[in-house]
This record gives sequence, structure tokens and C-alpha cells, in this order.
Amino acid sequence: MLQDLNVREVLFLDIETVPQFHNFHDLSETQKKLWDEKTKFIRERKQIDLAESYAEAGIHAEFGKIVCISVGYFADDANELRLKSFYSHNEVDLLMAFAELLKNSYKSPFRLLCAHNGKEFDFPYICRRMLVNGIRLPELLNIAGKKPWEVPHLDTMELWKFGDYKHYTSLRLLAEIFNLPTPKDDIDGGDVRNVYYVDNDLSRIERYCRKDVSTVAHLLLAYRGISALSKKTEASAE
Repeated sequence: MLQDLNVREVLFLDIETVPQFHNFHDLSETQKKLWDEKTKFIRERKQIDLAESYAEAGIHAEFGKIVCISVGYFADDANELRLKSFYSHNEVDLLMAFAELLKNSYKSPFRLLCAHNGKEFDFPYICRRMLVNGIRLPELLNIAGKKPWEVPHLDTMELWKFGDYKHYTSLRLLAEIFNLPTPKDDIDGGDVRNVYYVDNDLSRIERYCRKDVSTVAHLLLAYRGISALSKKTEASAE
């Protein structure tokens, strides 16, 4: 399948998310109760209290928000990776801009979306936040009623499993074994909340998100036996 794939029809993406509020105490009383219900078993397993557990709210679409979506696509037969980011404190603005990209930009050459752990995290998270914010799902994300082989999504983590469902394999690990530049040379996912709320450095989060997209794109090429990353270039699609 991958050998027949036209990589110029693939839009690679990554998202960065944070809790909707900096601290648990900023939630309404109803939201606190709902968070309590949502995280009961997680807190028992990790032996942490309610306020501590809120640090992980960003991974739950009901309690988090997207602050950056970075995308990339190959031009010139995979010799150039073009990158673009949508990032804002206003989630509606960035989601609408991303939806517009999927619907109209570049005359819609994209037939597939690709992310690392995208089927478990990025794709459903984007869909949920779009619906919460009253944004109509673009066709590439609207998979309701589709058969598994009709869903236009690739997942570099799923491809690496080869049918093995026992464990998670990080993008950082795969970058290391395929000799790709690590996207985690500055911050990683666990730092994003503090970089956003404490450092107020959204640009730093955007740079990190872009690097993730670049790594995912070149990882897919590596799966196809194309590993000459040094011969490829990157450019902004802004």
C-alpha cells in the first residue's frame, strides 16, 4: 500500500492542546464535579488528588482546547516539505482557518490525513472541538458511517504496529531508530501546559508542533524506504 501512495496527496498534521483553564480552581462547580467523574479511575490508579489530575485536562477534548495545528505537505515529488501553522489563543479562529484549508486551499489536492497516534488522539480531538465550537466538519474529518477502509486517515504509530496492539511507540523513539532529527529537542508534550500558561510563549509551542509534523512526514518516507532526509528541503507554506 505505502509503495503505491502518492505522498503529495497526504496532509501531515500535529496538534498541541492545553487545559481550558490554568488551574482546577478556575472551573465552575459543575465542571469540577464532571472532572471528578471523568477522572475517578485515573486518579485512583495514579494516586493523585483532584487538583493535581487537572494538569492532564489538555488530553481530554471535553476539558481541553487546541492552541496550535501544524500541517505539512510534500511538493515536487517529496523533495520539498512545506509547513504551515494555525495557532492562536482563540480556538475558534484557528479551527475555522484549518477547516478552510481542508475545504478550499491548494484546490484540495489532499486525499489523506496523516499523524502519529492520529486515530486515537489528533483526528478525534479536532472533530470534537470543532463540534463544540459549532464548526462544520470538513469531508476529510467527517468519517461517520464510513467503513474502516474508507476512512482517509493514516497513522504512523498504527503502521508501525503491524497488527500488534500491545504497546504505544513514541515519535521520539521512532525518530531515533530511523535516524531522524528529534522533535523533542526543546520541549515535549508534558511541557506545553506550562509554556502556554506560565511562560505565555505560544510561538515556542508552534515551533515544537512544526517539528513534530516534519518528523511524521519523514517517518512515513522512511517506512517506504526513503531515508535521505539530508537531501530534502523544508519551506514555509504561509
